[in-house]
Amino acid sequence: MIASLRGTVIDKGLDSVVIECAGVGYLCQATAPTLATLPRGEEVFVLTTMVVREDSQTLFAFPDAASREVFGLLQSVSGVGARLAMGVMSVLSPAELSRAVADGDVKALQRAPGVGKRLAERMAVDLKGKLDGFADALVGGVVSPEDGQRTPAHGESTQQVVEALTGLGFPERDAEKALLELGDTDGLDTAAVLRQALARLGGRR
Repeated sequence: MIASLRGTVIDKGLDSVVIECAGVGYLCQATAPTLATLPRGEEVFVLTTMVVREDSQTLFAFPDAASREVFGLLQSVSGVGARLAMGVMSVLSPAELSRAVADGDVKALQRAPGVGKRLAERMAVDLKGKLDGFADALVGGVVSPEDGQRTPAHGESTQQVVEALTGLGFPERDAEKALLELGDTDGLDTAAVLRQALARLGGRR
């Protein structure tokens, strides 16, 4: 089982990244907020989970242990597979998901793509009490390869968010408008800003 990767980002797609480690490129699926914190050409460290199915073996990358654990917990809900779990985590951080479940906030859960009212209600029930430890989880930012700890995303974060949103298919004008509507985002890392922008844009579709 591949539990982590330390290497150089050599390619990125809309929902994936290739990290080269000792000459081997590993294709990993990742959320848009995570991808935004993995600069092409730079050395990074990510935690991973491999999901094995009859017809596929897929590696998923996460910026921290909290995200990886929540990914597994989400799949304990009937009807939630790996892809849908990643969709949920693209919009809701572990802390936000924890609060939504604790409060029974079905509407917040429905912000995630592919989550309807019935599934959101099931998630709120099935995950009750399982996410309490993530209420204050800090998520996002680039993981430093030197010490294995996350450091805040920095520099050109606004442009990174716009590029990530346009890469996901949103018009650049809409992406920029969403960022303006968010207002003051000082103190938030790139992943957090991107997650909020995605939630705002998703509500318009």
